Amino acid sequence: MSTQSWLRAGFRAGLSCEESRHDCRLAGKTACPTMLCLVLCAAALFAQDKPRARDLGVPFDGAPGPLNAITDVAGIEVGHSTIIRDPGVRTGVTVVWPRGKSNSDSAFAGWFSLNGNGEMTGTTWIEESGFLDTPVMITNTHSVGAVRDGYIQWQVANKRKQFAFSLPVVAETYDGFLNDTDGFHVKQEHVAAALEGARGGRVTEGSVGGGTGMICYGFKGGIGTASRKAGAYTVGVLVQCNCGRRDQLTIAGVPVGREIGNAAVAQNQPGIREDVGSIIIVIATDAPLLPHQLKRLARRATMGLARTGSTSGNGSGDIFIAFSTANAGAAKITGVQDLKMLPNDQMNGLFGATVEATEESIVNAMVGAETMTGFQGHQIIALPHDRVRAALRKYNK
Repeated sequence: MSTQSWLRAGFRAGLSCEESRHDCRLAGKTACPTMLCLVLCAAALFAQDKPRARDLGVPFDGAPGPLNAITDVAGIEVGHSTIIRDPGVRTGVTVVWPRGKSNSDSAFAGWFSLNGNGEMTGTTWIEESGFLDTPVMITNTHSVGAVRDGYIQWQVANKRKQFAFSLPVVAETYDGFLNDTDGFHVKQEHVAAALEGARGGRVTEGSVGGGTGMICYGFKGGIGTASRKAGAYTVGVLVQCNCGRRDQLTIAGVPVGREIGNAAVAQNQPGIREDVGSIIIVIATDAPLLPHQLKRLARRATMGLARTGSTSGNGSGDIFIAFSTANAGAAKITGVQDLKMLPNDQMNGLFGATVEATEESIVNAMVGAETMTGFQGHQIIALPHDRVRAALRKYNK
């Protein structure tokens, strides 16, 4: 690939410096020229400054945290490994560490499937034990096994296995329109890069990590995040959105999809005639919630998704997981653990925060994504920012 192509790839994907160096090696090069890596790092920094939904004037409800990201919940780290290679490879892995990559302490968790045409491994043990023992990893449909195995290999190599066995949580959405998904391009080194490159702070959004090849409401989709304050507590959300039909798209109550219409639609493009695809929603909070309460929180993501227009069609895998960073050490295998629990009657603020942060995360994913050409020359256009602004003005938003 030419230097110019690498630069375009770096700007399109919003790669971090670490991800850019990693992807340079993945392009079939044994070494990455220093100058090229430096330029790609500059491209990454530029990409991280791209607008978010609030920059377009979208009037969301609620008060976000300082970063308006899942990383507003203290300790959480997010990593991406983005694979963009020609011809037609547009995929990757996104990782959410509940307590950061240096901390293997399990977290209370719960999960919910709104429509089960999808996969999230490890959930039967979450249902049974109430604990999330691994990071949450998100990729494409045909790479779930590779990411699961890649994580276990990483655990073994780094002596990070907590038990004799490992049941990683890996979720997926389908990227086969823009990515050569049957080429099985996600490898163990991509998983390791996402795990080890995870950090707190700002989270790169759009066509990055597992969201690289995703389509949302007939526009380019991907990774998005947001947060909300709920009294003394914080709720953070991260989504990999690949769902919905264009005429369903609703932003702040405005029928943006219908206002834009089916302009620049590729032949047989997903998200035009049917509500297809999937969405994975990860919800984090520092509120002291137990597993049954976290399942209640996961269910509330359905309302945030519905605010953006989705009806969770038959072909959609809409699977949500929620965890709490409170009650550290609760998974110790000996002794009696003293736990804290927020009363159910005090959860309403957390419910509202989950709905609001989910809605904004989905829109942020679309605003942060850029037009992409991929597998077999298929192109998906980005959500046009000027048309969003115009629709908001038309409806006095």
